Amino acid sequence: MDNYDQKLGIKLWAEEDRPREKLLVNGRRYLTDAELIAILIGSGNKNETAVDLSKRILNSFQNNLTKLGKASISELSKFKGIGEAKAISIVAALELGLRRKETPVDDVIQVSTSTDVYKYLLQTFAHLNHEEFWILLLNRSNKIIGKHLISKGGQAGTVADPKIIFKVALEHNAAYIVLAHNHPSGNLKPSDSDNKLTSNMVASGSLLSLPIIDHLIFTDNGYYSYRDEGII
Repeated sequence: MDNYDQKLGIKLWAEEDRPREKLLVNGRRYLTDAELIAILIGSGNKNETAVDLSKRILNSFQNNLTKLGKASISELSKFKGIGEAKAISIVAALELGLRRKETPVDDVIQVSTSTDVYKYLLQTFAHLNHEEFWILLLNRSNKIIGKHLISKGGQAGTVADPKIIFKVALEHNAAYIVLAHNHPSGNLKPSDSDNKLTSNMVASGSLLSLPIIDHLIFTDNGYYSYRDEGII
């Protein structure tokens, strides 16, 4: 059977099987978002095919994969036909999609501006519903030699221990440190605790000859840089 006959044959297959067959015959680019999700969940419920269920799930998130990417396992499990295992598959697949966009660790990136840091860490902070605190470690040429998660917490905030930050930096022979955390609320304005931590870190870094060269606050709509604001 040639490729043209195979394409015609898709119409004869059960609807639940079409996404898988379409991917095999035409390639992944020809599938809709709903069809790709249908492949993940495998089957629908007694009233819906996997494709119809996937369309309903997408519709509830305004057909926006970014919004779907923020959904929790419990939220997805509320859909009839989506148990915990299928919800986990959806969450895992969307997370892999985000990680794929990240710059490979093997590529050495030089940091010259806050924009460079923002682009490098954008996918790390994308769509998080909780706060995380990361550091970038740079060598004397301002090239990234490490990215480390220091802490994570709830929507209200997280605690970053300066002792842990400097311990990690010293162990990796870093020359400079960039601090970064996110505000799930979407508010780019630094909090009093953000300012206090930054001030303490800058002072401690100066004593240890491990300068803090910037501290970025991320939201889904942009970032705030202490260096750009003239605070560091």
